[in-house]
Amino acid sequence: MATPYPGNVTPLAQPAQDNAAGPIIRTIGLSDLHDALRLGWEDFKAVPSHAIILCVIYPVLGLVLARAAFGYAVLPLLFPLAAGFALVGPFAALGLYELSRRREAGQEATAWDALEVLRSPSFGAMLGLGTLLLALFVTWVATAQAIYVAVFGYQGASGLTDFATRVLTTSQGWWLIVVGCGVGFLFALVALCLSVVSFPLMLDRHAGAGEAMVTSLRVVAKNPIPMAAWGLIVAALLVVGSLPLFLGLAVVIPLLGHATWHLYRKVVAPDPNPRPIPPRPPRERRPAADFPANLFPWRRKDGA
Repeated sequence: MATPYPGNVTPLAQPAQDNAAGPIIRTIGLSDLHDALRLGWEDFKAVPSHAIILCVIYPVLGLVLARAAFGYAVLPLLFPLAAGFALVGPFAALGLYELSRRREAGQEATAWDALEVLRSPSFGAMLGLGTLLLALFVTWVATAQAIYVAVFGYQGASGLTDFATRVLTTSQGWWLIVVGCGVGFLFALVALCLSVVSFPLMLDRHAGAGEAMVTSLRVVAKNPIPMAAWGLIVAALLVVGSLPLFLGLAVVIPLLGHATWHLYRKVVAPDPNPRPIPPRPPRERRPAADFPANLFPWRRKDGA
C-alpha cells in the first residue's frame, strides 16, 4: 500500500500554514501607547538631527501652503491640507522606522542608514501603498473643497478675518465644521485601518502590500479602543504641531514615526519562522566630486 504523505512532507507544510495565517496579533492596552510614545521620544533624542532632516519638508511645505493660502485666496483648503498630513504621514516616515529598527537591533543609526529603506526588498510594495495613501489625500482635499463650495459657493474669502467670520459666526460655518470634521474623520479612519502597522511590517518582514493592509485591519479589529486612542493622539499632536506655522511638525512627525515602530513591535508578535533574506550588497561610497553622476547609479562608467 502506498503511503499518501511521505514522512518529510508534513514538517514542510506546517510552516506554510502558519505563514498563511498571517502575523500573530497581540492585545494591547492604553499603557502600551504611552510606552510607544516614550520609546519614540528616546529615539528622537538619540538621533534628533537625522529625524529633523528627514522631516524638514513638513514645516517647509506648511509655510508654502500658508503663503499660497494668504496670497491666492485658497484659505478654505488650508485646514484640509494640514489635516491631510495624517493620511500620508505613515509613508513619509519610512526613514524613521528604519532608524528605530537599527537602534533596536543595537546598530549604528545615521542619516545614510535611514536611506537604507530604499534598498528594502519590499520598497515597491511600500511605494504602492504610499501611492494609495496619496490618492486618499487628494480625494480628501477635493471633497473638502466640494463641501465648502456647497456651503458658501465659489466666492473666496477676502482675507483671514472674513474667512474666520464666515466659519465661526454663521450657521453655515458651523454646519461646515461639523460636516467637514465628520467626513475628515472617515478619511482618517480608512488611512488608520490600512496603514497603522503596514509600513513597519513591510520593512521588518518584507511583506507585500496586501498582507500588510490585512494585518493592519486585524490589528484595529482586535484592539479597537487602543487604536481609536492612537488615532486621537496622532490627530491631537498634529494639531499642536501645526499651530506655530507648522514648525512644530519637525518634532511631532519624527516622534510619531518612531513611536509607530514601537507600537508595531507591541501589537505584532515576532515572526516565529522568519523568511531568509539575501544580504544586501555593500553600499558604494562615492566622492562628492562625482555629483550629479551619483544620482544615476545604473549608468555604466563607460557612459553607455
